Amino acid sequence: MAETTKNRKYKIGSRCNLAQKTDENLGDARIYFLTFFVLAIAAAIFFKLYFLQVISHSQYKALAEEQHSLFKKLIPKRGEIFLRDREGLYPVAVNREVKMAYAVPKEVEDAEKTSYVVAETLGLDRGELYEKLSRPEDMYEVLKHRLSDEETDKINQSKLKGIHLADETYRYYPAGELASHVLGFVGWKDEIFGGRYGLELFFEDKLKGQEGNLFHQKDNSGRWITFKEKEISYARDGDTLVLTIDHIIQYETEKIIKSAVEKHQADKGTIIVMESNSGKILALASYPNFNPNDYASVENMETFRNLAVSDAYEPGSIFKTFTLASAIDAGKITPNTTYTDTGVVKEAGYTMKNSDLKSYGVQTMTQVLEKSLNTGVIFAEKQLGNRNFADYVKRFGFGEPTGVDLFGEAAGNINNLKNLKSDIQFFTSAFGQGITTTPIQLISGYNVIANGGVLLKPQTVEKIIHSDGSEEVTNPMEIRRVISAQTAYQAKQMLKSVVVEGHGKRAGVPGYLVGGKTGTAQVASSNSRGYEEGKTIGSFAGFAPVDNPKFTVLVRIDDPKDVEWAESSAAPAFGELMKFLLEYGNVEPTEKYTQKDIDTFNATHTLKDFFIKKEDEDKDNNESKKDNE
Repeated sequence: MAETTKNRKYKIGSRCNLAQKTDENLGDARIYFLTFFVLAIAAAIFFKLYFLQVISHSQYKALAEEQHSLFKKLIPKRGEIFLRDREGLYPVAVNREVKMAYAVPKEVEDAEKTSYVVAETLGLDRGELYEKLSRPEDMYEVLKHRLSDEETDKINQSKLKGIHLADETYRYYPAGELASHVLGFVGWKDEIFGGRYGLELFFEDKLKGQEGNLFHQKDNSGRWITFKEKEISYARDGDTLVLTIDHIIQYETEKIIKSAVEKHQADKGTIIVMESNSGKILALASYPNFNPNDYASVENMETFRNLAVSDAYEPGSIFKTFTLASAIDAGKITPNTTYTDTGVVKEAGYTMKNSDLKSYGVQTMTQVLEKSLNTGVIFAEKQLGNRNFADYVKRFGFGEPTGVDLFGEAAGNINNLKNLKSDIQFFTSAFGQGITTTPIQLISGYNVIANGGVLLKPQTVEKIIHSDGSEEVTNPMEIRRVISAQTAYQAKQMLKSVVVEGHGKRAGVPGYLVGGKTGTAQVASSNSRGYEEGKTIGSFAGFAPVDNPKFTVLVRIDDPKDVEWAESSAAPAFGELMKFLLEYGNVEPTEKYTQKDIDTFNATHTLKDFFIKKEDEDKDNNESKKDNE
């Protein structure tokens, strides 16, 4: 019995030991299994990283480059802009090659360190940059456009993995300020990047081209499904513009308007040069101007406005030409029709006088234009009648945009001609007060007389070159016949007499017959119904040679401080520019002239001398500064 009990205890003890050993073996097996599992995971991660960063490095780099290449194919190149030049085309708005920085997040080894270095180098937000670099599923992330040379060098020197540079383009204006009001610029407005002002805005849809599209199926999480086929429509590059503006004429015109404004301490000024038989704009310059490459430095936004098309004003006596031409065309007067000038016209309680406050007795209509007599054009308007006068004003193109292909054109205001019973409004309008016009309207009106009586649409674009190489040529466009060819001939002779005998003498050019008219207009007050005390706008419009005009020109000088009348401000600038145009255009002289005529012209036209003198003074000042340094 005792033995049996002993044996039973032994067997139970043996079973307990066996169970304990079994539990220990099972625990060791779990540890071994867990260790193996962790090592296997680590090995898998290691081999995955090795595969991505070493074995597949070139593959992913190629994918990123392919992504960038694809990106470039989806973004169109902006069309460029050129001026005419005797030697070909002169570039004024082009696409310049620069560098952009982009990242391939799969290649980035240390997102935190890389984001810090790149943020410091490129002036970016470190947090946003870190977020971009921490997206291993992305193959392409744009970091910054249009890097400076310094930024490019620093990125190259940093040799950061996953950070790359690529070529891209931006808008560049190689001629700086030249034709800036015509061109405008490319920049940001709110959230939109594109053309601002000028042709850059007017032709934005053509210049910017058409962006491409990439269609690709995505999974539920928004990731691209890589084995699905992409559908791609590539970008179409923008159209290129070749302008009617002549590079040399534009350059000379800008010199003359700048020197005229500075010489007379004027607020601003503008000049337009038009080809008489086509309506093509050969030059359009306003001053002050700006540099489109540095438009952000311009403090006064008014500087961007194109005075030639956007700034309507009361033109003054320069408008008398249209009143007389209209009355002649209607058969109411002739250039030799006479009236008696008493120096005063009284109407509805108003007294209107000649600008020089004189009376001249019996005068012809030609003498009315020569002496710029207000009473004479009132006489002509009475003969014509209010309704006919209003109709002719509209036929000359006033009160509506000309349709010139420039941004911001104003229509002017001829609302004073709506009330046919208000004679006083028509009388003042007859000599250019109480209605407003733009310089582009005025030169188009004078060009009606120059080309034989037809209103032409002013144009600045010679042709459009599409991305496929095809060309769209802009032909001259006749809007309507305004006056007869006979009336235009008579008006030309009257305007010639203004330059030979009247207030336009300083617009004359030795060896050529020039026709034109001055205008010294009061400036309407913005605070009252009257006019600014002592403030005027001087204008001169005309053409040459009179018998076969090649060039039609308008000059406007705002508030010259040293002279009162346009014959001393706008007329000399016109004469100097017209002399250049006739010589540059190889137009043979039509009249005999002597060296004395040339000497007289040079003595009374000092704009170029003023400009050269100022350049020399600036040069001397700069040299003096260098010496002092």
